[in-house]
Amino acid sequence: MPSIPQPLDPRDDGAAAPAVAAALASYQAGTADAAEVLTALSGARLLVPVVALLTEAEVGAHGLRQEKESEMALPKLVGQDGRQAVLAFTGTEALARWRPDARPIQATTPQVCQAAVQEQAAAVVVDVAGPVQFVIEGTVLEALAAVESGTVAGLTGVTVARVEPAPVRRRRWFRRSGKHR
Repeated sequence: MPSIPQPLDPRDDGAAAPAVAAALASYQAGTADAAEVLTALSGARLLVPVVALLTEAEVGAHGLRQEKESEMALPKLVGQDGRQAVLAFTGTEALARWRPDARPIQATTPQVCQAAVQEQAAAVVVDVAGPVQFVIEGTVLEALAAVESGTVAGLTGVTVARVEPAPVRRRRWFRRSGKHR
């Protein structure tokens, strides 16, 4: 039986990260491009929906059909061309716009992209019901999935750099005359 992962941050209130919300609003207004949204999303927590699927029903004592067994499932969006997409949401408000009964599971953007690639989905659709829909697909999807899985070296045509802060150096603003230490 699959286990539900522990939350990334147990104190998470479910709100969209301010940087992500601002980037998506700017993207919608035409003042930001997809790269700016991806930069905001790259370190953000997303919510992946999980829904209950009825697997077996029975007729109860009062003659009404009732649930006997159900399973939790990760829903996918299927386009008119048959391609599939994994859904993710920036916050609980956006998740509830899509489906109020869905339960959120916290994941990082690279984790969601890795899950999409493993599920052979063509894309990740962020906030499918709004306020601003954003799609991660193609080489960007593959690169973010590779970052999570540690297989970046296997990608062709994609350059990924790791930027780390420079070490702090003590500077001398003056020199002592005479002997040097």
